[in-house]
Amino acid sequence: MTSPLTTSAPEGRWTPRLWGTLLVLCAAMFLDALDVSMVGVALPSIGSDLGLSTSALQWVVSGYILGYGGLLLLGGRTADLLGRRQVFLVALGVFALASLLGGLVDSGPLLIASRFIKGLSAAFTAPAGLSIITTTFPEGPLRNRALSIYTTCAATGFSMGLVLSGLLTEASWRLTMLLPAPIALIALVAGLKLLPRSSRERDHNGYDIPGAVIGTASMLLLVFTVVQAPEVGWASARTLLSFLAVAVLLTVFVVIERRSPGPLVRLGVLRSGTQIRAQLGAMTFFGSYVGFQFLVTLYMQSLLGWSALHTALAFLPAGALVALSSTSVGSIVDRFGTQRLLAVGFALMVVGYALFLGVDLDPVYAAAILPSMLLIGAACALVFPSLNIQATNGVDDHEQGMVSGLLNTSVQVGGAIFLAVVTAVVTAGAPADPTPQAVLDSYRPGLVVVAAIAVAGLLIALTGLRTKRAQPSVVAARSVVKVSGVEESGVEGTEAERVPVRD
Repeated sequence: MTSPLTTSAPEGRWTPRLWGTLLVLCAAMFLDALDVSMVGVALPSIGSDLGLSTSALQWVVSGYILGYGGLLLLGGRTADLLGRRQVFLVALGVFALASLLGGLVDSGPLLIASRFIKGLSAAFTAPAGLSIITTTFPEGPLRNRALSIYTTCAATGFSMGLVLSGLLTEASWRLTMLLPAPIALIALVAGLKLLPRSSRERDHNGYDIPGAVIGTASMLLLVFTVVQAPEVGWASARTLLSFLAVAVLLTVFVVIERRSPGPLVRLGVLRSGTQIRAQLGAMTFFGSYVGFQFLVTLYMQSLLGWSALHTALAFLPAGALVALSSTSVGSIVDRFGTQRLLAVGFALMVVGYALFLGVDLDPVYAAAILPSMLLIGAACALVFPSLNIQATNGVDDHEQGMVSGLLNTSVQVGGAIFLAVVTAVVTAGAPADPTPQAVLDSYRPGLVVVAAIAVAGLLIALTGLRTKRAQPSVVAARSVVKVSGVEESGVEGTEAERVPVRD
């Protein structure tokens, strides 16, 4: 593969072409986050216009999650095998067409289908885009800076989506569906010119078709089961049998991957404690935030009577803080290392969620809500880039797509599972007499669960700090990698080898 870095300016400076490459990739990540946040506010208008019931309406959201979370593993490995540039551009084109379709349809099933296709395409653009960054920017300060900007675009897109949806829905919900289409087309045209060409992986020992089928089926069924569980019941026969089927499929998947000469997911990657902490951290980070946003949106709109735009503006300081920090997070990672930033970030999240437990029915925004938003924004600015850097450091180029797919799968599955858990807790405590105070009291156990999830993330991060104190020298994890059918023993370096950390 050729990289723009080969024609870069003096060390530490980026050429215009390199900036253009990063902006194209950031645009795709921005669109993913924008699309997720915009649709929520538009749901009531969609239901009224298309005559959708509440249960059918949820699939406008769940259809995207199902396609995205279910195919990320396949998307990541496909990028490695077929070429990251090719996979990214094709998937981005599909995303643009699905956005156009979603804004023009006149039936619920077609809208849900377009959302599933968008989620499916995002399952290929997200890991392909992340792996293009990690193979274009060398590990260290340059990559850390690029990843901090890249992940900031996700938070910025999510925040802007909340505000834009409030404005666009006033005119028509169709505008919220159509808006991503022209942005995606512009990014596609720019990507054809700017993205570095990548070759297909030659020595991949064949295609793991059984693993791809079973892995994709297990992820699709897992996300589907979690999304449906609050509606059909967590203890229902359908839910329990679905979880049992997921366990069976995952067991079969592991067996296939252990025996395959060219696995979809090389399980040896997960022998690294650093990698496991990154994956678990991603689950708890996004799961806690999605649960928090869900409850706070209900609180502001249902109990306080705020408009969708007012609610979006209330969340905006958190997103603004992330956006403003984009240029400095990379240098902070260079100085302190990802593990310390993760610990600090999760601690800020815990404090932010705990503070919100004290809200009442007549809050003063600056005193009761804004502190939590700022703390959570600071936490997101530290945690999200650090997770991406930690997950991709020390991984060979030919496996960057696979690891990116794993990380994004952890994010989506964590969000789906923990949101379902929070929803179940709140639903179980729903009051018989739904007075405003009783409803607010029923939300508090859900907020406690959100804080507990963040505490779990903090404990996971702290285990990494203890490991480093116990083993201050370079840590190496041995792995066995098959190259052209021959087993070679190698050493996978951990983050401690590459990121200066002050213990």
